[in-house]
Amino acid sequence: MSEVQTQLQALVGKVRAKLQSGANTEAALTSELKEFDTLLAAHSTEKTEEVAQILLMKAMLYVQVFHNFDQGEILFKQLQSGFPDTQIGKNVEKILPAILQQKEAMKTRSALAVGTAFPDFQETDVAGQPLSLAKFKGKVVLVDFWATWCGPCVAELPNVLAAYQKYHDKGFEIVGISLDKDKAALDKFTKEKAMTWAQRFDGKGWDSEFIHKYGITSIPATFLLDQEGKIIAADLRGPALEAELAKRLEGK
Repeated sequence: MSEVQTQLQALVGKVRAKLQSGANTEAALTSELKEFDTLLAAHSTEKTEEVAQILLMKAMLYVQVFHNFDQGEILFKQLQSGFPDTQIGKNVEKILPAILQQKEAMKTRSALAVGTAFPDFQETDVAGQPLSLAKFKGKVVLVDFWATWCGPCVAELPNVLAAYQKYHDKGFEIVGISLDKDKAALDKFTKEKAMTWAQRFDGKGWDSEFIHKYGITSIPATFLLDQEGKIIAADLRGPALEAELAKRLEGK
């Protein structure tokens, strides 16, 4: 490896070690971020792919770890202008739209805070029946963004099923928002798993307008709503869902 590659590899190793220890904030990685700048300054006259890689790794930290899309966008534009003849610099044109989309998604998702009303919709479920959250007013509702091909979604399903079986008769409902593209596969899976609640499906996967409307960037993504349609909690996992339902529905 070249000197630049060796130096970058060592720095990335430090960053990875901190991330694995749970130190994943900009403040926690201050010294490493300074090392990126030191490396870039030391090789400022070299407009090579290897040096561009240094700036790319720093930019990706801001986007993927810190979720600071504004700073990430600035760094990617620096990469584009500072290394225009490298393949990395040329690829920025393709990367920037995705970063801006993530930025908008995070802004949308952050607006869906606990205590706020979850935006309703007027749709048709897989059975051809009208589907909206308004029809469940007075119920505690779990809005579940998921897919049959999503490993973590399938792993969480036993907890969701157990909660549904225990609390459905006490006023608990689920609305599934499927990111599947194959309706037959979805129908087969839900039937086999006894998922009797409504499913919204458009076959568009990650291109679904629902993904953009609610700022979903990964699944499973869930929102638990109270009887008035306000958000109680998001992304409850394991026993946390049943515990929250017990507080809301036990004795009712």
